[in-house]
Amino acid sequence: MTDVEVVDVGTRACLVEVDDAVAAASLAAWVRGAGLAVEEVVPAARTVLLDGVDPAAVRALLPGWSAERAAVPGPLVSVAVRYSGPDLERVAGHWGCTVEEVVELHTSLEFTSTFCGFAPGFAYLAGLPADRAVPRLETPRARVAPGSVALADTWCGVYPTASPGGWLLLGTTDADLWDVGRAEPALLAPGTRVRFEARR
Repeated sequence: MTDVEVVDVGTRACLVEVDDAVAAASLAAWVRGAGLAVEEVVPAARTVLLDGVDPAAVRALLPGWSAERAAVPGPLVSVAVRYSGPDLERVAGHWGCTVEEVVELHTSLEFTSTFCGFAPGFAYLAGLPADRAVPRLETPRARVAPGSVALADTWCGVYPTASPGGWLLLGTTDADLWDVGRAEPALLAPGTRVRFEARR
């Protein structure tokens, strides 16, 4: 088993600390399929919160998991994007390429939703190569439009509602990211694979 740290959060919850978001996603998927009696599994960037569970049971189960265990591939969702964002040229300059090449690279990648946070329906999508990491804006925008597709560091995300934000904006989508009428309200729930498609 990969070294992990289990921190008790009261008597019926614990926080499992791991190395990175990929390990957190792998652990969360494994726990969901391991038959552990747990009410909620919440992955984050380097942790997994297990709520409604005996921490001792978690410690007993963890030797069966390793960070090398790949998560079972989730459903694939295609997101149509109008690539007309205000930061396209900034990203192109950072990557040393053209705007067209930014779009070509972004649409060639398969991203994976590793965890949700910040706002209901906002998924942190992993899959951008480390050499394509981009900085956040020094001064965040007071308002980012809903449906904005953005990059920050090696993350990609889509703003589900209007909010402040400092990520670099590539374009917009009409995809319905959060709908409480669905069985799973988040369109890009953790584990979902995501491909972006250019549209006019």
